[in-house]
Amino acid sequence: MVFLTIEQDFFNQYRLMYRPFINQVNVQLEQYQLYSSQWAVLRLLMDKGPHTFVDIANFMSIEKPSVTRLVQKLVELGYVETVAGRDKREKLVQLSAHGEELVYEIKAHLKPFFEQALVGVPKQDIEIATQVLAKICANINR
Repeated sequence: MVFLTIEQDFFNQYRLMYRPFINQVNVQLEQYQLYSSQWAVLRLLMDKGPHTFVDIANFMSIEKPSVTRLVQKLVELGYVETVAGRDKREKLVQLSAHGEELVYEIKAHLKPFFEQALVGVPKQDIEIATQVLAKICANINR
């Protein structure tokens, strides 16, 4: 018989939730020609304003060439634009006017999905889980 420690069980439950969650988010985003990683960039730009490619790479924990491809697709869709940064070598990525409207539309579209995923989970538990996941992320990224 295999006995999981509480830590192993926690991360196993996270793994069992994560992939199906991302798959379902991707299904929800199909009509906007987006994937969850692109949606994460749009949310970042909406919540925190323009960012450099390096900032986005760090935020997403991915390599800069991946960010370049990701941003290029968002530019093609008309959701973001690149502008000159403080010096000529630095490019900032920012939401276009269309991209801003789209973020509000997608948030409204995803709201029922998120609510359904959290049915039966008390608000206090959601807040605690959010804090726990943030702490784990900080520990891993130290």
